[in-house]
Amino acid sequence: MLLLHISDIHFREPDCLDADTDPDHPIRTRISNHLKTKVDEFGPVDAILVGGDIAYKAHPDEYAVATQWLAELANICGCSSTNRVFVVPGNHDVDRSITGKNLGLQNAQHRIANARLDNKEQALRAQLRSDQVARDLFAAHAAYNDFAAPMNCQIYPTKIFWHQDLPLGGGVMLRINGLTSTLLSGKDGADDREGDLFLSAMQTALDPVEDRVHLTLCHHPVEWLSDGDQVDDDLNSRAMFQLFGHKHRQRIVPTPHYIRVLAGSVNPSRKEPGWEPGYNLLRIDVEGVGAARQLRVETHQFRYQRSPEMFVPVQTPSRQDAHRATMPFPGRLHPAGSPAPTLAAGGAIADSSTLLADLAPAQVIDVEASMGDELRRDLIHRFWQLDGDRKREVMFSLALITEDELSLPEPERYGMAFLRAGERGQLDQLAELVATAGGN
Repeated sequence: MLLLHISDIHFREPDCLDADTDPDHPIRTRISNHLKTKVDEFGPVDAILVGGDIAYKAHPDEYAVATQWLAELANICGCSSTNRVFVVPGNHDVDRSITGKNLGLQNAQHRIANARLDNKEQALRAQLRSDQVARDLFAAHAAYNDFAAPMNCQIYPTKIFWHQDLPLGGGVMLRINGLTSTLLSGKDGADDREGDLFLSAMQTALDPVEDRVHLTLCHHPVEWLSDGDQVDDDLNSRAMFQLFGHKHRQRIVPTPHYIRVLAGSVNPSRKEPGWEPGYNLLRIDVEGVGAARQLRVETHQFRYQRSPEMFVPVQTPSRQDAHRATMPFPGRLHPAGSPAPTLAAGGAIADSSTLLADLAPAQVIDVEASMGDELRRDLIHRFWQLDGDRKREVMFSLALITEDELSLPEPERYGMAFLRAGERGQLDQLAELVATAGGN
């Protein structure tokens, strides 16, 4: 499996609206051109992982340009723009015009931030239990959520992070965990300070089951989190692959049992010292069978060179163009050589002719995780192409939303509806209705 890891794109309105005058546009073109050569060399990319700061000030126009560019990038990478792009929010995806004015949001953030470290999770849970306070806590993520919903990567009070599975091969699933480090970002409309943010153990409860490999995608590195020590310990014990952004410093931190990869910025500020755009490619392969299985990992980092203008490899300390490692496999549940049965929502064996086919190994019955399936993500994307009336009609026809939920933001309302459809085994019916309604 080949993964493209990018972060900190910083589409800035109004500059990004005119490619002819946007000074960052040529850098993105250079990345696209360089990626073409890497796809020719390595083969198509299986998934694009975007580590936050897609926008600069969380303006809807910035996300419109980002959506178009990511679709073009996916086409270059040889993967689908509808079902192979995954995103998490960064601090620039938080609308500070809202954090600076919304008193409910300010109160919620302060209650969490001012709690003692050992009480912060309790404080967060308390805010999430209050419907209106919880709505306020996510208010500044509204434009990000509108952008992320067609990729099924939106966040809301009952889903503060997301996780989806991709088949890694040999009956093994790669679980991509999209973590949200921005709940306290932009407090009072101000810049974040290192050590002030909060993740919580709720987001690092990564179940270490057999035949599942965890990858975490998070914008802020652990040192930016008030609970960074606990997050560090949890991830190092449970996540073999840890991807971060924010600092604009490309690094690989390898250990025998996990690899931490820090992204450069696609478009860092031209005023910052050491301005150096960059991107990462990560290949993960399962090798061997039975007890002899292992993971072979290859990490390539590329940085921008001013003269001559091009992207070049970031060399390892041993002057290699890529970091290569073999890692022990975390476990095995099914006997070697025996195919793992696939599941429909709720644990029923799926008919291979339906939308629910080929979802995951037998131990995976998590409906949200199964939304990583290519057909399911394609269905979600097609649904979001419908107009507002048709969305409501489709979901009401299957009783997947209630009248009371019409007051919820669409990303939350329909995110919950898709999970219900999976739990009730209604995804095939939903797919037929979406096709009839024009979501092709």
